[in-house]
Formats: sequence, structure tokens, C-alpha cells
Amino acid sequence: MQGFGNRSWCAGITLAVVLVIAGCAAPRGPAPVEDRGTMTRAPNAAPGGPLITTDASGKPLPGIENYGKPGYYAVRPGDTIRRIGNETGQSWQNIVRWNNLENPDLIEVGQVLRVVPPVGPATAVATAPAPSFEGAVTKPVTPPSVVVPAAPASAAVGKPPVTASPSAPAASSGDEDLGWIWPAHGTLLAGFDDAKNKGFDIGGKAGDAVLAAADGRVVYAGAGLRGYGNLIILKHNNTYLTAYAHNQTLLVKEDQSVQKGQKIAEMGNSDADRVKLHFEIRRQGKPVDPARYLPSR
Repeated sequence: MQGFGNRSWCAGITLAVVLVIAGCAAPRGPAPVEDRGTMTRAPNAAPGGPLITTDASGKPLPGIENYGKPGYYAVRPGDTIRRIGNETGQSWQNIVRWNNLENPDLIEVGQVLRVVPPVGPATAVATAPAPSFEGAVTKPVTPPSVVVPAAPASAAVGKPPVTASPSAPAASSGDEDLGWIWPAHGTLLAGFDDAKNKGFDIGGKAGDAVLAAADGRVVYAGAGLRGYGNLIILKHNNTYLTAYAHNQTLLVKEDQSVQKGQKIAEMGNSDADRVKLHFEIRRQGKPVDPARYLPSR
């Protein structure tokens, strides 16, 4: 009897344990789900980080539909419009215009901004000035017969005196006497060829100084003109423009006034096969041979 009693007691304990386990395994109804909206992975964050596509109120972040596309930038913590402009080689004023920002000081982490000029009919409205040489000239292009002086290049090189005053140019007459200087000190790699090369290619090392060839105003500073890389265009009067292409770093901003000999950029190889400065002089928007204007070396 005692053995039977012990077996009954053990059987009772075993049944109690089974019931407890069964009770723990029994279904309890669905666990509450936390709705995290559309957060999956964060722009410009480390792989596996959260992507924030909505703001605190649940509204989609501006421009999020363009995330990951070429020509767009996802705002990171600590970014400002000016810092984004410096990183992308664009003026912050253009970025404000391209994105229709009412207050450039109010941008959100994860917001996606356009950092290249828009294309199509809206370009002229969205970007001013447009990234073109002709768009920076207020007077119409003169006929080709007027653009290129009749004198041979060898004779015209000495025409502008090296010591001429930079205040001499008369915009209305298109006077060529701007007191031009060479924009870089490197070796001339390629001269002007109306069919193949619209200016001079000047060699050098990355970081070499690029100088303003004459007094003027910056009408473009950016990388929106294909084939020129990081480009600066200076307007000297209503007749003359100069262009400085393939730079590594741009040191001036649009609408800034510069003086002849001022360092405006550092030489680089953006959109080029080697480190060099591509320099153009444009008269009424048409490229002309810089040898006619620069002093002889």
C-alpha cells in the first residue's frame, strides 16, 4: 500500500507539471504590433541603419521619392545648405532655388535635395543664371565676321599692352584692353582650335592656383555644364567672359566680384583625363583665341 501511495503521489505531481506546461503553451491572442510607419533604412547611414521617410508628424519627407537617384542628396545630421553646396560644388543659392525652399535654414535629416540643375523648359526659371556662356551675356551675339579680328594671331598677341590698366575696358565698345594675365603658371598643353578646342589647356599639379585673368564678377560656379567639371565663369563686361574648367576646388561664389590675379580655384581633373586648367575667352558668347589677348610669356 505504501508503494501504491507513493506512485499515486508521483503521478499527481507529474499531472500538475503537464497542466502547467500546457497552460503556458496555450494561445493567448495576438501580441500588440508597434506601427513604425515606413522606417526601413536611413539615408547616408551605415548599412542596416533606419531609413526615415516620414517626419515626426508622419508626413513624407520632402523629395524622399528621389532618394538614391543621381543628382540628389539626402540630408545628414549636422548638414546646412551652405555645407551641402560646398560638398557638391554648387552655390547654396541655386540649391535653394532648385528645391523651392522657403527658408534655407530649415532642412530635415533625411530630406532629399536636388543638387544638379534641372533639365527641360523649367531650367531657365529655376536656375538663374543658367549654366551656359551665352546666358551670362546681355548683348546679342555679333556676326562671326565681327567676332574674330582680321589681324593674324602672331601680330595680335602684342596688341594688348601688358601694363595696361584694368580700368580701361569700355563695355559699350567691346574694347579688348582688359590688361589680361595668364590664369595659371603651368605648361601650355593645347592651344586654341575652333573645331576641337575652344581655348587653352594649361597643365599643372592638383591644387595649383587658378587666377582671374581680369577683373570681373562670378556669373557661374558649379558642375552643371557637362564636359567642364567644376567650372567658374567670370563676366568682365558686356562683351567678354572667361571660363575656368576642371577645377578641384572652387573658391568663389556666384555674384562675387573678383580682381585680376585673385585665386579663384585650385587646379584639378574633374571631368578631364588629367590635371589641367581649360581656359576660354568668349567675346559676345563666342570662343576666341586666348593668344590674341594674353601677354606673351
